[in-house]
Amino acid sequence: MVFAGCSSTDEVDPALLAKAKEIHENVITLDTHVDINTQNFTAERNYTQRLNTQVDLPKMNEGGLDVAFLIVYTGQDTLSEEGYAKAYENADDKFNAIHRLTKEIAPDQIELATTSEDVRRIVASGKKVAMIGVENAYPVGTDLGRIKEFAERGATYMSLSHNGHSQFSDSNTGERDSVWLHDGLSDLGREAIKEMNKWGIMIDLSHPSKKANMETMRLSKAPVIASHSSARAMNDVSRNLDDEELMMLKDNGGVVQTVAFRSYVDSEKHSKYNKAYNAAIAKVAEENDFEIMSRRDIRDMEPEKRDAYYDRYLEIREMAEPEIAKASKKNPSVNVADFVDHIDYMVNLIGIDHVGISSDFDGGGGVEGWMDASETFSITLELVKRGYSEEQIEQLWSGNLLRVLDEVQEIAASLQE
Repeated sequence: MVFAGCSSTDEVDPALLAKAKEIHENVITLDTHVDINTQNFTAERNYTQRLNTQVDLPKMNEGGLDVAFLIVYTGQDTLSEEGYAKAYENADDKFNAIHRLTKEIAPDQIELATTSEDVRRIVASGKKVAMIGVENAYPVGTDLGRIKEFAERGATYMSLSHNGHSQFSDSNTGERDSVWLHDGLSDLGREAIKEMNKWGIMIDLSHPSKKANMETMRLSKAPVIASHSSARAMNDVSRNLDDEELMMLKDNGGVVQTVAFRSYVDSEKHSKYNKAYNAAIAKVAEENDFEIMSRRDIRDMEPEKRDAYYDRYLEIREMAEPEIAKASKKNPSVNVADFVDHIDYMVNLIGIDHVGISSDFDGGGGVEGWMDASETFSITLELVKRGYSEEQIEQLWSGNLLRVLDEVQEIAASLQE
């Protein structure tokens, strides 16, 4: 296997590089958070092609990424029957898209897994693995029967809220204005935890409020996960978990999937770099009559227009490289080493058994050195540089998460009996 995107390997000791490559091929690499746009799941346009996305099958192959949790994400809206119905339509569309990829578009290249046995079997067959996480339980509405439905459709984790308070749980975003809806979990949220435990869905702590998370861990009969969160002690943003949450997660037997999202890894460093980078791009864009669009506006474009925009943007960025290089010397970007600092911190605090890895690709994630799936090897290389063993790297990449999934499903089976 040839690993792409690893230009820094030129300065690495050849023996260490060879060791890292061998480990990377031996372990199952699993990323718990990859956002999707269902316009990329059609017969004409899909992940078998090299798309303007951070994850597709060519990039997974190049970087040696074995497993990607594809996300059924729904933004928060009004707590009303109309809002729930619209959210369910969105979730349904995303479930259908993932099944379409694995059953119709590329069943020879990628298969859906719902258990750790599935993952190991599919990887051994040479295929890539898709798994499903639900980001925001809002589409469940008030019909808790949909939790079982989502499990039957392949979901193996779900968060009770996203950015905004849901019918189940307060969100971490309440820290912005200290306005809370439930003061943690709602009664419906407590019932939802019982249903998630019963049907084998891992409970995801990455977006609810701290108070909601602490109560969730007290109530859950099964281990929990944080599907894409880093350490708040290292970077004080409400999306990261603080030491009290992490210690409780350890006692719960769960796992925190360290997230490679620059502003969650190092807000100050990212802000300085981003300001300098944007100024460099804007300067060249203005000189070439190109309008920089917002992420939301780009997402709303038709696929052809979006492709045309990205193609031109990449041309502008290439033209701006000299300016970006100058800016980066003064204001370097958040990188793989900064990301692995969070892994180190949490391993030291709660132990190697409770830490994992996620990217939040195509949802804003990525650090220099791991900007898309093709650069996945960079993480393994950095871990080897820091003295992690193959067994430990296997735990971080997939072992811990799959162990939690096994325990959650074992507990579900006993509860169903």
